[in-house]
Amino acid sequence: MKFTRKQFAKIEHLMPIARKKATISNYQFLCALLYVIENGCKWRALPKKYGKWHTIYMKFNRWSKNGTIEKIFQALKEMNIIDNRTDAICLDSTSIKVHPDAAGISGQSIGRSKGG
Repeated sequence: MKFTRKQFAKIEHLMPIARKKATISNYQFLCALLYVIENGCKWRALPKKYGKWHTIYMKFNRWSKNGTIEKIFQALKEMNIIDNRTDAICLDSTSIKVHPDAAGISGQSIGRSKGG
């Protein structure tokens, strides 16, 4: 998806005012965010042209917590710039603890086998 400066100008008023000079522009941040969403890549796999992935991730995290990302995407949907629908939540094993019984190891001894 190509996100233009003209489209960005329509939602720029939704961005919080920075307290200090930002290392990446809000336009560059939104382009990077849309790239991650469109390609489904990890933050670390973000192309260098968008800036440092950690900076983009930290801004995304901060704006997600204060509701800015929600407002931006709502505005983008209302202006028909993007068309997305979120009805799935992805969880991986790093965020879910499994009881040892679920792993199938209850009652089994782990170690050397008797057969050699």
